[in-house]
Amino acid sequence: MNTTNSQSVPDIQTIKTRQKATWESGDFGQIAKFIAPIAEEFMSRVKLQPGMKVLDAACGTGNLAVIAARRGCVTSGLDIASNLIAQARKRAQQESLKIEFTEGDAESMPYADESFDAVVSMYGVMFAPRPERVVSELYRVTKPGGLIALANWTPQGFIGKMFAVFVRHLPPPAGLPSPLLWGDEGTVRARFNGAAKELGLTRQIARMCFPFDAAGTVDFFRRYYGPTNRAFNALAPTAQEALLRDLVELQSQHNVSTRAGETDTPAEYLEVQVQRATNGKH
Repeated sequence: MNTTNSQSVPDIQTIKTRQKATWESGDFGQIAKFIAPIAEEFMSRVKLQPGMKVLDAACGTGNLAVIAARRGCVTSGLDIASNLIAQARKRAQQESLKIEFTEGDAESMPYADESFDAVVSMYGVMFAPRPERVVSELYRVTKPGGLIALANWTPQGFIGKMFAVFVRHLPPPAGLPSPLLWGDEGTVRARFNGAAKELGLTRQIARMCFPFDAAGTVDFFRRYYGPTNRAFNALAPTAQEALLRDLVELQSQHNVSTRAGETDTPAEYLEVQVQRATNGKH
């Protein structure tokens, strides 16, 4: 397994506590409603059959898990944020879907070895602080020959540029790899070296459509998207104004909608499909 020195990661428990608080702030469920069509597109390319055991890792409010369950799969979902798990359970109940949602850590998943035919994650496991542990866990809980399918924002895409704005205004903790490396083909190949029988990497475009103008869309993310919410709250008022100005400018530059009061922002992500090796070390 390709690893980095975990001891170089500073105060990992503090990092995890901070990340949990980040994803529990705002209300990602509001964002999830708007990206549900993107989840449908992603899952349309994941070959699932009724009866397959499927895990949605870092599931948020369960966009992927709900789709898998509708397709007749025996489905589970895992997320670090307790409020998002509560929303996911409510969604499943409202649709009369039997999905086992669990609060937990993608770096230490509470499942037996080789439990799932497929493990999926959309903009989820990429945010765990130690990617080598994520890869090890994805490999461990997937059956030999099974599928691991991920959607990861790229550094060059719109969301990557948005995170670059955050970094300019609020530098991240030292010693942690950028989550956006999950959107770099070379990095992903290295991370799954020895774990993949087949590895497919395809750049896709997610259309981020919201019924607000650029400033309104930034305000929506500020209220509901954990990373944006926490970034603003960590800054003094004058620094918040500068961050707001840069985010509105970025949103305006990438908005391709011709309708007033609407944003349509193409956001690139890397689609990763891994067929787990039947043997190997990870």
